[in-house]
Amino acid sequence: MDTVSKEKSIPKYINPYFGGVLLGLLLLVTFYITGRGLGASGAVKSAVVSTVEKIAPVHAEESTYYSKFISTDHSPMFNWLVFESIGVFIGGLLSGVLFGRVKKLRVEHSPKITSKTRIIAAGLGGILFGFGSQLGRGCSSGAALSGTAAFSFGGLLVMVVLFGSGYVFAYFFRKLWI
Repeated sequence: MDTVSKEKSIPKYINPYFGGVLLGLLLLVTFYITGRGLGASGAVKSAVVSTVEKIAPVHAEESTYYSKFISTDHSPMFNWLVFESIGVFIGGLLSGVLFGRVKKLRVEHSPKITSKTRIIAAGLGGILFGFGSQLGRGCSSGAALSGTAAFSFGGLLVMVVLFGSGYVFAYFFRKLWI
């Protein structure tokens, strides 16, 4: 009886191989419909440009970077990448609700560190990743996943460097998690 309750408390996830096949099919459909692959950093860029345009319109118009994305025809937020990111968020939330993984908000961390340290480390990592995605002209899904699917040498190189540096840095930052 105790094993039954333990089995029910284990969160359910999609089979990773089936999920990989679905992701590959989605990538093919995205290439067919849009002519380019998946990515999320473009949505963040659209949000930043829209925010700057609302807060400081003169600065946004005079900036060589922001002015490239500002148009009188439509908002930078009217971009398929924005809708893709919203769909990813809603899909993840729906999956969590359906399989019982959405519970009270919690910060998962190692017993060796505090929640505050974990949040700061995750925040700094996210900021560095976001900055790097702009330097690299796209996020990991756009550069590595879509690039490799298009048989791009740059995409393959990004994939190798991304995972290689992940393994190297994981050794040094493991205490923030383990």
